[in-house]
Amino acid sequence: MNNKFDLIVIGAGSGGLAAAKRAATYGAKVAIIEGKEIGGTCVIRGCVPKKLMVYAANNRQVIINSKGYGLSSKDISFCSATLLNNVRNEVSRLSEIHRRSLEKLNIKVFKGWGRFVNINEIEIIPSDKKQKIYSLYGDKILISVGGTPNKLNLLGKELAWTSDDVFKLKKFPKSLTIIGGGYIASEFACIFRNLGTEVTQVIRSNNLLRGFDLDLSAFLKEKMINSGINLKFNDELEAINKSPIGLDIVFKSGSNQVSENLLMATGRRPNISNLNLDCIGIKMSGKFIKVDEVNQTNVSNIFAIGDVIDKPNLTPVAIEQGRVFSDNYFGNSDRLVNYEYVPKAVFTSPEIASVGLTEEEANNLHSEENIEIFKCSFTPMSNTFKVEKSKSILKLVVNKLNNKVIGCHMFGESASEIIQMASVALNAGVTKKMFDETMALHPTVSEEFVTMYS
Repeated sequence: MNNKFDLIVIGAGSGGLAAAKRAATYGAKVAIIEGKEIGGTCVIRGCVPKKLMVYAANNRQVIINSKGYGLSSKDISFCSATLLNNVRNEVSRLSEIHRRSLEKLNIKVFKGWGRFVNINEIEIIPSDKKQKIYSLYGDKILISVGGTPNKLNLLGKELAWTSDDVFKLKKFPKSLTIIGGGYIASEFACIFRNLGTEVTQVIRSNNLLRGFDLDLSAFLKEKMINSGINLKFNDELEAINKSPIGLDIVFKSGSNQVSENLLMATGRRPNISNLNLDCIGIKMSGKFIKVDEVNQTNVSNIFAIGDVIDKPNLTPVAIEQGRVFSDNYFGNSDRLVNYEYVPKAVFTSPEIASVGLTEEEANNLHSEENIEIFKCSFTPMSNTFKVEKSKSILKLVVNKLNNKVIGCHMFGESASEIIQMASVALNAGVTKKMFDETMALHPTVSEEFVTMYS
């Protein structure tokens, strides 16, 4: 076996795939190591399967809430086994597409788990235990192994699910307790509730979605409560015990709850524990691998991208990091990743989407007297005849010193699609005056962004 390569990529997630493919187009000899399915967190156990579940949940709610439009929902039924099976089939299809694209580019795929022997040698523990351990050698090595869910270290933790486990289910539970107040916890709370599961979500603080605009999280809180989700704030999980009908869940407040299952959505951490980084002296920054502006570690031929470094842990960011890496080191380019206006979304029901600074961040950075806030809240026309109505909120954060829009936030239908286009504008340096001079498209939700005045 010819085991020497210009580039070895450890991890076939979105970032690693992007880097490997781009490097191969420049003529590099590339190997990629992956112990699970090709596609990584986003394709296999994250963005893609979760968004398919969001579509299912939203479609069911549209039908249930459409009596006012003359649509009857009395015969609607939901088979969770069908949804879960279809999701897994689609994930497998996408994984196979990625595998074939690597094959076409002559990228060699090694099935197994990689760990460092020295700065140029990667030892592979094959996924097939019948095979022997072997080594690959690379001039440059890119770490792109993604993240893995955290589990709280407490009694009965083995009884709990993580987000990875959700996509392995055969059917949905009748009741579910979710621990966490972040985007993964909130998204799954909405998915399960809107598909008929009784949901309790436990948050250790008094707000959902730390790091998002407070107005948006407040609107989401109201909507989730109105949809029947039991939100339990300022409490934490203490222990999990088996009960005759599922799990007996004990909280630090002294209360308890019986639920069929429990999902721990308490953050993620870099999946680097088995890479043997200590042996090559890789420097860390907290739990993350420390890199410079071109994603180079303190070891000159080793690089890291994606969820293992302290940058926005988002799929498009990892993809851009991977492409920039290969453009620079195999395509003779000289460019950096632009992190200034990275949009983000939470696929709750309805969605939250943001780009730029929140009101709180802007006040802290530029001082409150230099910041002007424009916002409006209303019931969208699409909810006029719905049984369960929800409001939308749109918000602009403006720097008064130069009239630039430095934050754009939305809670409501199609928020993610709208904010994507707003991201282009903010990245180009749009001012509030430019928003005001832009003609509205009526009747739409997004027209409110160009008709807001103080």
